[in-house]
Amino acid sequence: MSRIQFNPALVGVDVVSAYLPEHSSPEDGQYSFAYTITISNASDLPVQLLSRHWIITDADNDVQEVRGEGVVGEQPVIEPNSSFRYTSGASLATPVGCMEGSYFMVVRDPIDIDPRELPTFEVPIPAFSLHTPTALN
Repeated sequence: MSRIQFNPALVGVDVVSAYLPEHSSPEDGQYSFAYTITISNASDLPVQLLSRHWIITDADNDVQEVRGEGVVGEQPVIEPNSSFRYTSGASLATPVGCMEGSYFMVVRDPIDIDPRELPTFEVPIPAFSLHTPTALN
């Protein structure tokens, strides 16, 4: 059996975040944010996102860690030269914070093998800011 040559750097992550004032209660120390992530696969092989790990830090240096299978209830297969986009959210006790983490993925070639039997690779999610519109002025 031949080994697949795969460069994990060909999987990219782009993030856009937004403050959600209608879901926030600053007087109660609750600031809600949405983030939209686009995962791009620039390789010649399909990849599948199996799980995620988030580190969410607020301005008081309080840290939440989140681990789980997939994203938004899915473990998407991302075909070569395509992308997967989803939106999710996070709440902080302060008007400023950041998130970073990783996705754990597998190369789905051949597609009929159970993904739990394939070697995973990690795709880092660079730190991004969560902040209210006036918090960084």
